[in-house]
This record gives sequence, C-alpha cells and structure tokens, in this order.
Amino acid sequence: MKQIALALIAGALFAVGLGVSGMTQPSKVVGFLDVAGGWDPSLAFVMAGAISVHFLAYRLLRRQQRAASEGAPRFPLLADRLSLPTRTGVDARLLGGAAIFGVGWGLAGYCPGPALVSLASGSGAVLAFVLAMAAGMAIAHFAAAPRRAPADTATAGPTARDP
Repeated sequence: MKQIALALIAGALFAVGLGVSGMTQPSKVVGFLDVAGGWDPSLAFVMAGAISVHFLAYRLLRRQQRAASEGAPRFPLLADRLSLPTRTGVDARLLGGAAIFGVGWGLAGYCPGPALVSLASGSGAVLAFVLAMAAGMAIAHFAAAPRRAPADTATAGPTARDP
C-alpha cells in the first residue's frame, strides 16, 4: 500500500511540476523547437532542472546500493532490489524509437507525461493524441512480442492429442 501511495504522490507532484512549468502547453514545446523563429528557452531550463535532479538521485541510489551490499540497511526501502537498466548500447530500435518520438513531439507539441496531465483539460486534440499514443504503444508491444515459428511446433514434442 505504501508503494501505491508514494506512486500517487510522485505522479501528482510530477503533474503539478508540468503544469507550473507550462509544459502542458504545446505552444511551449513548439516554441522551444523553433530555433529559427521565436525561440522559447523555457523548456531547456525545465530539462536542465530535471536532469540535475536525476543526476544527483542516481548517484545517491548507486552509493546506497553499494553500502547495502556491504551490510548497511537495505535499500531501497519499499522494494526488494534496485532495478537499473542493463542495456546500454545504441541500436537501430533505439534510434528509430527516438526519431518517432521526436517527430510526434514536434508535430503535436506533447510527449506522454504532459499529454496525460492535459487530459484533465478535456481537449479533443489531447484525447486524440493520447489515443494515438496508446495505439502506437500497443502496436509496438505486439510487434515486439516473440513469435513461435511454424517449424517450432513440429519439434515441440508430443501433446495430449498425439498418438
């Protein structure tokens, strides 16, 4: 229950931060991307703040993880272990996903977090974006799902119906 409560608090704080910084307004994002026109640097300050917090928190988590392995109190407090990404390479899938994200971000002025926060506005444009985003996520999920080739079924072994 503590994990759910903390997740709700973190999500609410994130939503408030997005709202206060103006990142739920597509015009802010498009203004940031328009470097040849009326460039709006406010998104750069929001990103710098977020990157700074993440940088410090990540270093603290890694230090705590090392201390826990040396007998210090277990960390994190609300999970069995600290889950960190294991993949560090840049591949075509990462680059393709980044390109699709960037094009969508530039065209719509939304990324997933601000779009979900903006659903509260009741805007049809936001709803259309979120539905398209969900459809894209579903397509990517099903496209990446492992498939069993027909040849695999022949070597899978006998089943209850086999003689």
